[in-house]
Formats: sequence, C-alpha cells, structure tokens
Amino acid sequence: MSQSTLGDDDLFGEAAAEMRADVEEHLDEARSALPDPDDVWDAEADNVLGVLNGLRSSLDVEGAAEHVRQAKKWYVIGQRAEAFDDPEDLEAAIEELEALIELVEEAHELVGELTNTMPQLRGALTDAAEAAEAADADDEDDEDEDEEEEE
Repeated sequence: MSQSTLGDDDLFGEAAAEMRADVEEHLDEARSALPDPDDVWDAEADNVLGVLNGLRSSLDVEGAAEHVRQAKKWYVIGQRAEAFDDPEDLEAAIEELEALIELVEEAHELVGELTNTMPQLRGALTDAAEAAEAADADDEDDEDEDEEEEE
C-alpha cells in the first residue's frame, strides 16, 4: 500500500462526515419545504370554503416529509455504523420534524373534512330556512283566510 493511499480510518471518517452532512442537508431542506406560517394563518377568500381550500393547499408537507425520510435513512445507516460522534442532535432534529409534519398532516386532514362538510351544512341550513319560510307563509295564508271568514 502506498503512502498516498488513505487508510481505512481516514476513509471511514470522511464517509461519516459526508453522511452527517447529508443528514443535515436533508433536515435543512425539510425545514425549508414546510408551509410558510403566514400562508397558514392569513386568508383571502370570499367565503369559508375558499378559506378552507386555501388552507388545505398551504398545509402540503409532502416535500418536507420526503426530506425527513431521506435524513432518517442516512441517520440510521450512520448510527448503525457508529459513524457519528454526537448523534443525539441529529436524532432530536429528526424527531422534532417528524412530530411537526404529523401535526401539519393532521391539520390537513381536519381541514379536508371541514371542506367536505361545509357545503353539506350550508345545503342543510338552506333547506331548513326555506322550510321555515314556507311554514311562515302557510301560517300567514291561514291567518288571512281566517280574517276573510270573520268579515
């Protein structure tokens, strides 16, 4: 073996550093792919359905979830190879992002349910209001007939 050839320990150290850098890069990309807080909070729409549709669109975390998956994949490989000197910070960052993504996905599902429910609710309330108006009109007609009979 020549002196210019790197030793196994040097290669392992280099690979470990690259693996850590890959994990950190995917974590950064995941954070960047999360929904913008202002997009989730601010709404511009003419009605509640427009607000819900906008909110549901803003709660897309598919890209962030994929980056966390990639980070976790490289983290697990590095962890099993005992390649990281200080893996706790990577593990904590992965867990934090997984919990945040889960929360956003739950919110996305709830907004989706509301988006489907609100038109049904509006229709049911419209039917009820129309039935109430019809009943009031019938009551007025009955009163008018009673008054005519009394005259």
